[in-house]
Amino acid sequence: MENLAHSASFDSEDKDAPSKPGIKHLALGRLDGVTSILPAPPLFIFMYVRKEALLSSQIEGTQSSLSDLLLFEADELPLVPLNDVEEVSNYIAALEHGLDRMRGGFPLSLRLIREIHGVLLKAGRGASSQPGEFRHSQNWIGGTRPGNAMFVPPPPDQLMQCLDAFEKFLHTDDRLPNIVKAALAHVQFETIHPFLDGNGRLGRLLITLFLCANKVLREPTLYLSLYFKTHRGTYYDLLQRVRMAGDWESWLSFFLEGVTETADQAAKTAQDLLRLFEADAHRIQDLGRAAASAGMVHGLLQRRAIVTIQKAAQELSLSEPTINSALGHLISIGIVREVTGKQRHRVFAYQAYLDRLAEGTEPRRP
Repeated sequence: MENLAHSASFDSEDKDAPSKPGIKHLALGRLDGVTSILPAPPLFIFMYVRKEALLSSQIEGTQSSLSDLLLFEADELPLVPLNDVEEVSNYIAALEHGLDRMRGGFPLSLRLIREIHGVLLKAGRGASSQPGEFRHSQNWIGGTRPGNAMFVPPPPDQLMQCLDAFEKFLHTDDRLPNIVKAALAHVQFETIHPFLDGNGRLGRLLITLFLCANKVLREPTLYLSLYFKTHRGTYYDLLQRVRMAGDWESWLSFFLEGVTETADQAAKTAQDLLRLFEADAHRIQDLGRAAASAGMVHGLLQRRAIVTIQKAAQELSLSEPTINSALGHLISIGIVREVTGKQRHRVFAYQAYLDRLAEGTEPRRP
């Protein structure tokens, strides 16, 4: 790991440094700054976390959409296999578990990584792959067996030596910018591949946790998996080129470009959504006496994007007829759309909000 750090190290002020990490820090700073001035930061964090969870899971082949996830969280049946949505839901729980532990003073460590993995695979397809336990058998990447695999990670008897070096690297006080360390740590984790399942999702989750642990981000607002999904072939190819040829420079340029692109996009999304909420709030004021209850439902939809009458009544402590009437008014002015076409068990979406959030999250088709 010391060689890893040495071979990829450079001065953050060096004009020839790959992709100018200082500029990437500015992009993250803009994103963090936008988050800090939002009138309701938890609202955006709630959705950004779900977007990252969804995108990271889609890289592994799940077919869940953002609407499916929000339906699942509203206790409604999604339109895809339940396992797909459970994987995304587990990712959210795993990230929140890691952040809660770190906020309580627990370091980003092998112990915490095992805990997070246990949450990530607590249900669904990965539940039989030893959640929370480092592997005791050989795994491989690509192919049907180690003999024809694209890459074979370290054998079990060398696993802890590699993981100990990885943990030391996370906490080494060196001259590397933290954003560069996050990029290097991701490759190293994916190369060690310490679990039987879930390594890709956990490795991407660790990027966010590392940036939050080192105060680069105050909140998990960077959905970098959007960039990885968009450039999925290049992403996997560059990971392999580091392993086989030591091509750190190409990986770092790719990673840092992704940080800039995604951070700028996330900041723009936040600003666009603020304008949408404000414009719709003004339209609601024109409803007259119905504005009060419609405004409350509008506030709930900003937090959820998809609701049912029953859930809205429960969360807002209003009667179901009042919620039904408020939703009717919001439909009449084009803010809300009923998405089932049914007379019972109806589901309502804040469509413009959902569409803006869902950009880039369409499932990857085989």
